Order: sequence, then structure tokens, then C-alpha cells
Amino acid sequence: MKRDLLLLRHAKSDWDAGAGSDHDRPLAPRGVAAAQRIGEWLAASGSSPDLVVASTAVRATETARLVLRAGRWDPPLRVERAFYVADVESMLEQVRLLDDACGCVLLVGHEPTWSRLASALIGGGAVRMPTAAVAGVQLELDSWRGVEAGSGTLRFLVTPRLLAG
Repeated sequence: MKRDLLLLRHAKSDWDAGAGSDHDRPLAPRGVAAAQRIGEWLAASGSSPDLVVASTAVRATETARLVLRAGRWDPPLRVERAFYVADVESMLEQVRLLDDACGCVLLVGHEPTWSRLASALIGGGAVRMPTAAVAGVQLELDSWRGVEAGSGTLRFLVTPRLLAG
């Protein structure tokens, strides 16, 4: 069975917003536009998540909501504190816990974990995910529980800059 994992790095944040902490930093106007562009592209490409799981960081949840709105989807949106300070192994564990009823899941998180996770899922290489980049990884799995390093194929890696003109 085919399963699609969409890894989305949060969009550009606003370092000058006066947020009290890194966790509370919102998106910059450029990030808002980029998230919308990525959502539109994902919808046009035929991707449609059954579930979205995002980091609790403001910039990640804002990115998730903007992508959903732009894509015109209404799947459940779950926020996970564990995504904020995750490493590759803990993210693989999170993926293994996904509901098997979901064939396509969008995860929204942070660097450097997302680049490392994408690289691990496809068995190596050096995937680089700038802000608002989305990687589509296809997995031939009967259950999310079977996800391992090297079990996926990179279908696409799209950045807002590629879509900007």
C-alpha cells in the first residue's frame, strides 16, 4: 500500500516581531505568502492530507493553517510539542504512531530535523529544506508502524522560490 508523507518546514518567521521566546515567534509577511503558495501548489499537484500534525511553535501552526486554507482542505490539525525539539529517531517514532486510516499525512516542523528526516527516509543524501519547503516522500507500507530509515522514495522537493514566477 502506498502512503505519502509530506514534510513541510515552517515558513519564514519574523525575528523582529517582539515575541517573548523562540517558540512564540510568528510568521513574517514573506512567510505568509510562501505558505499560501505551497498550499496552492500541493492542491494543484493532487496532494490531499488526511491529517496534519504540526509543532506547537507559533510559526509552525500558522504555516499549517495557511497551507490548509490555501489548499482548501479540512483534515484534522493536531499540534505536538515533541515536534519542537525533535530529532530524527523521535520523529520516526512519531510517524510509527500515525493512524493507518491516513494515507497522506502532512508534518510541519523545524530545521535541522526536517532535512535530516527527509534524508533518512530516502536512505541518505543531503536533502536541504529552506523555509516553507515541502518534501513528498512515498512509502510502500501496509502500516505506518513499518516506517524505517531508507523505506521511502523522494517524489518531490518544492520551495516557494521555485513557484515564485
